Amino acid sequence: MTISTKRRWLLLVVVSAGLLLITLDNSILYAALPTLVEDLGASSSEGLWIINAYPVVMAGLLLGSGTLGDRVGHRRMFLIGLVVFGAASLVAAFSTGPEALIAARAFLAVGAAAMMPATLALIRVTFEDERERNMAIAVWGTMAVVGSALGPIISGILLQHFWWGSVFIINIPVVLAAVAATLFVAPPNDPDPSKRWDPVSSLLALVALVGLVIAIKETAKTDPAPTVIAAAVLASTIGGWTFARRQRRLPYPLLDFAIFRNRAFLAGVLAAGFALFAIAGIQLVTTQRFQLVEGFTPLRAGFLVAAVALGAFPTAMLGGAVLHRVGLLPLITGGLALGAVGTVLVLTNFATSTGLLVTGLIITGGGLGAAMSVASSAIMGNVPARRAGMASSVEEVSYEFGSLVAVALLGSLLTAVYSATLDLPAGVSERARESLDSALALTGEGAGADSALVTAASEAFDGAYLVVMIVVAAVLAVGALATGVLLRRHGPGSALSGPAHR
Repeated sequence: MTISTKRRWLLLVVVSAGLLLITLDNSILYAALPTLVEDLGASSSEGLWIINAYPVVMAGLLLGSGTLGDRVGHRRMFLIGLVVFGAASLVAAFSTGPEALIAARAFLAVGAAAMMPATLALIRVTFEDERERNMAIAVWGTMAVVGSALGPIISGILLQHFWWGSVFIINIPVVLAAVAATLFVAPPNDPDPSKRWDPVSSLLALVALVGLVIAIKETAKTDPAPTVIAAAVLASTIGGWTFARRQRRLPYPLLDFAIFRNRAFLAGVLAAGFALFAIAGIQLVTTQRFQLVEGFTPLRAGFLVAAVALGAFPTAMLGGAVLHRVGLLPLITGGLALGAVGTVLVLTNFATSTGLLVTGLIITGGGLGAAMSVASSAIMGNVPARRAGMASSVEEVSYEFGSLVAVALLGSLLTAVYSATLDLPAGVSERARESLDSALALTGEGAGADSALVTAASEAFDGAYLVVMIVVAAVLAVGALATGVLLRRHGPGSALSGPAHR
């Protein structure tokens, strides 16, 4: 059924609003983390889990929810996801401790996982014209960048006037408006009962991801427990291996590994993952560094990292518009390479020149915006319509996986390097090694040598920040190289020419 032009673009607005909510909640706690840790009495590890519970659970469920959307209909899944997301936002806003907030964030991820594949699948089945679809997907991808950048800003504004639970309450009016609009503009629900949903596969994927995150976090501790690391690695390995084996035996797998044979599709998946790894990592560590070392307010730190979105917005829109002319290679590979250059500018100037730091963030955003906007087109344009749900799930798993690995790996690396390099003044408690928050909390409490402690802790944190940014730049360089190899024979106008599409 052909949908009118007006309804198509109104639908894009609605699903983009849903995506904005999802990505906003991925980053909204970055600037709020120091406040949350203090108000809830959370440890450094609990603080990272408050952030990571959301992308971990979402990534584990996304593959299953995409296939479930194919079965029950993407319109229905989008509405279900919105309702669950709204209810979970209320629970999160009134959590009374770190454990309760971690559980609420996991609940939020269930709603997001139901909603997210439906947003892209609805675009795929509604926009039939290739150029129109490329533009729609570029707008969709831009919302992911904008949401990630707005998160720290919105949390900063809210924290200046309200309590931390307000960062979740703001989801409610958007959810209500999106539900009402979906009922009017979304195409009729189109379920396919022949598709089979396998909850066991979703559980196995979740076990593999949770095990991986636990292993990363435990390894980065100053006093890691070998048994915990071994158990987590074992669980992750068994979960991942069993998942892959099960998919090959199922008549209707959650993930058909054959789609990765398409080089453009694989390049799109890698680009999405690398881009979100960089964005999430830069936002997480930069907002913390400038609040804890430079004394920025959450709002000011949020505006600082918004420079990434400032650079990403125009290139994301331009990427979708010129894709049919220039092809995937310059936009994906060139975008990741430009992101690496911008990150190098950040890491060489973060402590000396705010102007050059902001310039580096804008350049990084410009490169990643171009890569992200057409990564979605590379993924969705190289699968047949019957695989739209699966493809959208794979794309969104790559985004969430990039984000969760960034928080788990870079957040843990930041703490580990800080703890290992901190030169404690005489008479200061070893608790100062746990985090910069802990060191600052010790000042004025009889710790002794307050000025020396602040100086030493700040220097150690800056050293850790430098290491993290070097890793981000290296990852983007590797991403540019890998996608360049995959797309070297992929010329302009061939976004839909892969074997998976035919």
